Amino acid sequence: MYFKHKRIWITGASSGMGEALSKAMAAQGAHLIISARNERELQRVAAECAAAGAASVLVQPLDLADTASIPVIAKQVIQQIGKLDILINNGGISQRSLAKETSIEVDQRLMNVNYIGTVALTKAVLPSMLLHQLGHFVTITSLTGKFGTPLRSSYAASKHALHGFFDSLRAELAQTPIKVTLVCPGYVRTNVSVNALTGSGTQQGTMDEATDNGLSPEEAAYKIMRAIERDKQEVWFGGKEVLGVYVKRFFPRYFANLIAKTKVV
Repeated sequence: MYFKHKRIWITGASSGMGEALSKAMAAQGAHLIISARNERELQRVAAECAAAGAASVLVQPLDLADTASIPVIAKQVIQQIGKLDILINNGGISQRSLAKETSIEVDQRLMNVNYIGTVALTKAVLPSMLLHQLGHFVTITSLTGKFGTPLRSSYAASKHALHGFFDSLRAELAQTPIKVTLVCPGYVRTNVSVNALTGSGTQQGTMDEATDNGLSPEEAAYKIMRAIERDKQEVWFGGKEVLGVYVKRFFPRYFANLIAKTKVV
């Protein structure tokens, strides 16, 4: 019951891993703040979290691309809950397109949502965590934050950027009680590929075979919660795709040849 009575803010909570995390933490009696753009789905998740045993649930709509609104929203949330124990940066979008066919507007949107929006929210709640000398930043990146793959050049770039920022932030906070955990999932059975952007910016609209065969959101949520409890600095999970981290590290040229031929959809 590590999460009992903890105040936990989860972005991307209207579906997938964010929804699964919300429900699992609700079952432990957490105080939840759940955010995403889709308020209707957030209300559904909130009702299910309340039924599962959440101590409280605050629905806070949030668009990570609207960085100007983030400090205002964060201030309002902190005023309502007093202080924040855990921020789970889970919101984001993916990509399925070749670099040569991807408009710069798509690159910008992926960076704005996945990186800039996440950093903006992190910076907005950091002063409160420093004031209270408590807190835990948990950021869901991806195995593509460790290595790039075809059809995900912009997505991989945004996830690599998160690693750079949060590794630096962890070092800056080393003399405080505030913790930083990077979570790198492989394939998880969510709508991430359905909602992924194509080169023109439209949604792909179909489920990738690899994603469909991935871990369930509930399995992923369990692994994330275990990583938080154990104060892991970084955790990787998934299927055989996790081996890519080791192959790239020890056999980089072989990995480069292998990933060029690997089916990633």
